[in-house]
Parts: sequence; C-alpha cells; structure tokens
Amino acid sequence: MVSESSAIFSPSCCILGLKCVCQLCANHTCETAAEGACWNSVMLIDGKEETLKSCLSPSEMKGQVFCYSSRNVSKRSCCFTDFCNNETLHLRPGTASPLEEPSWSTVQLVLVILVPCLLLCVGILLGVFVMQGHRCAYRDDKQDPEELLDSQMLMSPDKCLKDLICDMSTSGSGSGLPLLVQRTIARTIVLQETIGKGRFGEVWRGKWRGEDVAVKIFSSRDERSWFREAEIYQTIMLRHENILGFIAADNKDNGSWTQLWLVSEYHEHGSLYDYLNRYTLSVEGMIVLALSVASGLAHLHMEIIGTQGKPAIAHRDLKTKNVLVKKNGTAVIADLGLAVKHDSATNTIDIPSNHRVGTKRYMAPEILDETINTHSFESFKRADMYSLGLVFWELARRCSIRGLQEDFQLPYYDLVPSDPTIEDMRKVVCEQKLRPNVPNQWQSCEALRVMGKLMRECWYANPSARLTALRVKKTASQLSVTKEVKD
Repeated sequence: MVSESSAIFSPSCCILGLKCVCQLCANHTCETAAEGACWNSVMLIDGKEETLKSCLSPSEMKGQVFCYSSRNVSKRSCCFTDFCNNETLHLRPGTASPLEEPSWSTVQLVLVILVPCLLLCVGILLGVFVMQGHRCAYRDDKQDPEELLDSQMLMSPDKCLKDLICDMSTSGSGSGLPLLVQRTIARTIVLQETIGKGRFGEVWRGKWRGEDVAVKIFSSRDERSWFREAEIYQTIMLRHENILGFIAADNKDNGSWTQLWLVSEYHEHGSLYDYLNRYTLSVEGMIVLALSVASGLAHLHMEIIGTQGKPAIAHRDLKTKNVLVKKNGTAVIADLGLAVKHDSATNTIDIPSNHRVGTKRYMAPEILDETINTHSFESFKRADMYSLGLVFWELARRCSIRGLQEDFQLPYYDLVPSDPTIEDMRKVVCEQKLRPNVPNQWQSCEALRVMGKLMRECWYANPSARLTALRVKKTASQLSVTKEVKD
C-alpha cells in the first residue's frame, strides 16, 4: 500500500514524515505522516509464510485494526521509527541444521535451556505489570472520550447498529466504529446463508442481535484487497446515504486459517444488476436510482477541506454489480477495493497495490488503449464518469413507458462476447468508437430524453469533455423536481 500523505511532523524539529520499507513500491520505500506507522505482516498460506511491509496513514491508526494478530496463523505489528519494519516476521522459528552435533553435559543443558526460560518468564511478568501500569495511568490522565464511548456502547445491549453508527457519526470521527466495537460486533455475528461469490471470496447474510448484516469474507490469499477496502471504508467523512454503510473489519482465526471479514449493512434487493434483471422500472423509480448513484459518486469524488476533512476518491470499478438497491428504491455504491485517494496538499495519488484494474466491459477508452494519465487524479474521476454513463444506459433500458420496455442487457452486449477481452473492448470502443444504442423512442419521454443526453455526455471519447458527477447529480435532481411538479 502506498502512503496516503507525507505530512511533516517531529517532536524536536521540522522533518519529513515517517519512512518505511514497502515491498510493493517502486523504490521499496513509502512515506507516511509522523502520526502514522510502519506496518509488518506475515500470514500462513498453504503452509507457506507470506510477508507484507508497507505504511499506515494516521487515519488508519485511529482504529489500529491492522496492528492486531491472529493466533498461530497471522502476525501483524506496527512500529513508529524510520524503516523499523525492515525486520521479517516469522510465525514459527526456523530449524537450523548445524554442521556439527555438539555434545552437551547435563549442567550445560540446564544452563542453556532452564536459565533463559526463567529469565523470559520474569521478563514477561515485568512487561505485563509495566503495561498495565501505563494503561491505567493513561486512562486516568487522558480520559480518552473514544474509549469511554466504546465502553458505553458495549454496555448497552439494547442498542442497534443504526444507533452505534449514529453515535460515532455525531462524535466527530466520521471514520467508522472504534476497533473494540468492531471486533465485538464481528465476533458475535452468526452467519446465515451465502448470498454471493466473487474473485475475492464469498458474501454471507449474517445476524447480529437479530439484525441482518452482510459479511464479505476474503480468502487469506487476498489480504491486500481486504486491507485496502477496509482502509477506504474507514476514510474520515466517507459515510453517506448513497455509499454502502461500513460496520466492521476483523481477521478471524478459525484454528487452521484466517478469515478476513468486512461487515456492512445488508440490502435484501441485492445488486442493481440483479434488481434490473428481475424488475422493470417506472420513470420515477429510474430517476430515483440514477440520482442516488450520481449522489454517491459525487460524494466520493468530492474533497472536503478541514481538520476532519475527506480526500477525493475515485471508484475505478463502477458497474451495476457494484451498486446495491435499498428497500426505499434508492441505491448505494459498494466495493471500494480498487478505489484511489488524492491528497491535494501533496498532490499525490494513493493507488492500491492490486493487479486488478476494473471490469473490462466498463473500462473507459483511455484505460483500454493505455493513454490514461495516472499522475492526474482527474483522469480517474473522468474514467468513473464513463462507467456511470453505461450504468445509466442499463437503467433506462428497463424503464417502462406505456407498458413497453426492453430486456435487461449489459453494455455492448451486441458488439462483444459475453466475457470480452481487453482487445475485444479496445477495438469496439477505441478503434470503431462505438457506444451502446440509444433508441429513438426515448425522445418521446422527457426523463428518458434527458437520460440519453447525460449518457452521451458521460461517455465522450475525450475525457475532459465528460460531465462531472456533481453536474450529473444536479441534472438528475432537476429531473426529479420537474417530474414531481408535473404529477
């Protein structure tokens, strides 16, 4: 993971932020703010130890969910000096094979084995007493309001998830529940049934205090994706009515392997892809869905300046399968594992260490022909807008006008195979410059006419000519108001 920022801080003088070893970075070095940490991780996968070293930003350190280990199969540690994560962690000590087999006397064996064990036990006991003393002193002196809030939450069995999330949203954090609450929730969830599968693992419906939750379980091989998505969801000020509500992240050890859990709100309608396959839409329903997707994307793209500010975020994998439909007919954007964040102070882009680049069918022309400027954050936002145009096309096809509507289809269904390659998409989108068909009959309905115009202005070949998410949101909002006035 590349660092989120390079803020300057030092207790003695003004220097650059904390530097750490980073296996996934070009020069094997990353930099984070001094309030962040260096991260070191080792997991046991198919009997083989796999390590990961990188930086943690200050916002990730607020929960410290990434600093906790799982019994026997996963070790994670955070440290706070330059390149302190250079050490390679091991789950089990290796067995060296000496060149000679020395003979030991009984006295030597006692000295070599028993004495160090006694010293180790004494050291551990002293360490426990010292740590307990520090914790007590810290709690007495600081009276951290977040820790007090944790205790209050956990001591209130009548509280539902909505109450817990609301408490944290009004407390000023805006970056998710504290670690203690997250772990308590995750470890008291009872899984009910599988509701989806993907490259990352499985999605389950679970129960917590009688409430439904969605549990995304990553395979142990996909720790980086779990880490990244949990990190994005816990971005300060990210919470929004049109972005999937994050609840908890936890690594659960079942004795033989580690399950990586991401817990979120549950929406029984499932994805927009499934919803459009099952149902047709009224004009009002189409407008509501279009407006809510545009609103969620506008919030992601928007930077909020301030002490508790939010960086601008681009999704990079927007499609109907990554949008969920709520009971009230609105939508939420989900699956933020490929998202990128922009730090305007340093003009740096935090790109995830993940080989996946999105879904081929929804890739913008500049991604398909590899002309995208990855050093400009605007490029990622404009690629999102192209994908939004395709999502709007899928919505409009299922809108029923005078009892007439079209079957659900994916974009370019008539131009490329069901599982297109990059080359298939590049020929159609970049060389032939084709786009999904906008039927003439849409002109007879004001809402569909406007939707068709929005699509065309989102999927321009020239990225700089595309509409912004905020502009699309305003137009969809005006369309909603116009429809209400006419009714």
